[in-house]
Parts: sequence; C-alpha cells; structure tokens
Amino acid sequence: TRPDDPEDGHTGWVFADPNGEPYANTIGLGGPFPASYPENEPEPFYNSKSVRDLYERVGDVDGKYTVPILWDKKQSTIVSNESADIIKMLNSEFNEFAKSPDMDLDPSDLRKSMESVDEWIYPSINNGVYRCGFAKSQTAYDKAIGELTESFDRLESVLSKQRYIAGDRFTLSDIRLFVTLVRFDEVYVVYFKTNTRSVANSPVLLNYVREIYQMPGVKETVNMDQIKLHYYCSHPDLNTYSIVPRG
Repeated sequence: TRPDDPEDGHTGWVFADPNGEPYANTIGLGGPFPASYPENEPEPFYNSKSVRDLYERVGDVDGKYTVPILWDKKQSTIVSNESADIIKMLNSEFNEFAKSPDMDLDPSDLRKSMESVDEWIYPSINNGVYRCGFAKSQTAYDKAIGELTESFDRLESVLSKQRYIAGDRFTLSDIRLFVTLVRFDEVYVVYFKTNTRSVANSPVLLNYVREIYQMPGVKETVNMDQIKLHYYCSHPDLNTYSIVPRG
C-alpha cells in the first residue's frame, strides 16, 4: 500500500526486497510475512518496489496494476499485460532465443478444438473459481458453483477419453487448465468455497495434473507455499487475519 495516501493504496504485486521490512496484510493484520523469499529476486532493471512502479514508468496509470507483464527491455515499456495474448507470444515470437524452438503449443490443426474448450473452461473453471470466491450473494455463488461443478464433471468426461484437453497433443489450452487445477484443492476448495469437487478425488484429473507437473520445466514454476501465501493473505475481506492453512 501507499501509507501516506489512504485513498491511493493499490500498488499491485511487490517485488522481493532482501533488506525490506516484514509485511502485514493491507489492513495491517496477519503475518509478519518476509519481504523476500529465497526463490525470489528483486526487480533487476530499475529497482522497482512494486508492479505499480513499472506502470507509472510508462505513464499507464488509468487502470489496475495487474500481472502478468511482458516487458520490453530495449524500449523500456510494457508490451502486453493480457495473459491470453502473452501465452501465444511466448509460443511463437521468441523462437530464435528458445531452447526448444520447434515446440509448438498452438498448432494450426488443433486451434478450433482449442478455441472450443477454452470457450467453456475459462468462464466456468478459470474464472469460475473467482466467481465463487468473490460472490456477493448466495444467488451469485449458487450460479457460479453450479456451472463450475458441471464443467468439472465435463473435464473428467473429456479427459477420460483423450490424453489432453484439446486432443492428442499438449497445447496452450492444457497450460491454461493446469494452472487452475494445480491450485484447486489447496486454495479454491477451501478459500473460494469450490468444495463440490476436488482434483484429489478425481483419478482422471489427478493423473492429468501429475503428468503435466512432471513435464520438463513445469515443476519449477509451481511453488505451493507462495501460491497459498499470496491467496490467503491478499484479501482481508475474506481472511481478516491472513491465516494460512497448514495442509
């Protein structure tokens, strides 16, 4: 937060600061949480304290200070902050620098299938967990959890018949789905009340998540301790004292 201006508290994610003071949550409760973890590094170019600093550097101050950000080091500007676009850019626009330039996770012959599954997975699963967690009425929650439960069962049905969500090959659609499923039981079932289903109780989805997790380079992107700390400590209206479940 920006403590000198109570009306201007949103800074977005903060970068690691090995010499920083421990944090409480945004209303001064919970923690204290360290300003840096061994796996994290300070922002390397401008010593920015928060994501907001990067947005202000390029004069983008009209919206929220969100992540992810694709940053152009040469032009010192934000290329995109839309994950749906960034994931496609990373698949094809940097092949000259890539370790596996021949890998294509957006194959032309599967794009219609990918678009078809993305069309229902995003609103009911990826965004569905947030619709459940931030519902402001029982009616809104009931609608969201109903759609999520139906789509969860649909995932099981599809993946019981084929290896990956869009067909016989691993694609960007699997990445989009994996990042929600890997958090599902540890965070969403408890925190966002999506407890009608769980990955642990679905042999099909559990095996699917395990397979992707074991792919080269994936495990290193999943830090469950930090995932839990982020969620359980970011919303005082849901978790006033930022208590993080142990299990």
